[in-house]
Amino acid sequence: MSEFKRVGLLGRREHPGVSQVVAHLLELLDSRGIDVVLEDRLATLAHFETRAMQPRDAIGANVDLAIVIGGDGSLLSAARTLVRHDCPVIGVNRGRLGFLTDVSPDDELTAQVSSVLNGDYTTDRRFLLDVEVTSGNEVTGQAEALNDVVVNSGTSAQMIEFQLQVDNDFVYRMNADGLIIATPTGSTAYSMSAGGPIMNPRLDAVALVPMFPHSLNSRPMVVHGDSVIQIDTLERNKNNPLVTCDGQVSLTLKPGDSVMVKKKSRALRLLHPPGYSFYASCRDKLRWSDALTS
Repeated sequence: MSEFKRVGLLGRREHPGVSQVVAHLLELLDSRGIDVVLEDRLATLAHFETRAMQPRDAIGANVDLAIVIGGDGSLLSAARTLVRHDCPVIGVNRGRLGFLTDVSPDDELTAQVSSVLNGDYTTDRRFLLDVEVTSGNEVTGQAEALNDVVVNSGTSAQMIEFQLQVDNDFVYRMNADGLIIATPTGSTAYSMSAGGPIMNPRLDAVALVPMFPHSLNSRPMVVHGDSVIQIDTLERNKNNPLVTCDGQVSLTLKPGDSVMVKKKSRALRLLHPPGYSFYASCRDKLRWSDALTS
């Protein structure tokens, strides 16, 4: 008997192939007598109108497992909601890279999802970051991120001057396009493109990666995952800085505002079918070893 009695299916209907994957999963789950709830944003997909539908937040509170169909962006968006309910998640990849949505949508879909339903899976606990913006003594914005928090000038090709503190200890003052604060989950995303380190998801660490710093000796830095990171924007900045979380949620600052980033108390439970390997995923997605096998 499966530990998962009620499963939620979430995703973006705009992704190619989502309708076919949903239909395939419904057939599999129905055959096992598992109750299914669809995210309401899938309502316009053909043939699913008679299915129970709920908004994302309600699904997280009422299912034993969430299956997110789409790319990593879809899972990032869903994760920020589902983590509030400690709802385990698996991702079916209909995007490009698929570091988070590692279940294949093709021939292996039935076998991989069935393994998870049978209790044959591994669990990754991925921590998120809480973000708080303050202006003076007033909190003016809050958000959360699974991949990364990016502080930048808010204007293309213009620098921002900021001061960085870690655990109330002054680190540096810098002129740069911005600063990326990345979790291990996000170390293979924007942070990697900016020259940051790739971190195993099991690490309890955060990477601080300057973006095009106006300096020849500024390098990425890794700090403990429990660190409290504070970025103070200087009042002489001419533009309104911007904070972006996972590339999806944006908060606008005023010059002189501060951004506080720290680990969220709840972690995302990401489930993987048998055979999952972070390093194998890197070899596949980042094309490691290609030069040796071509």
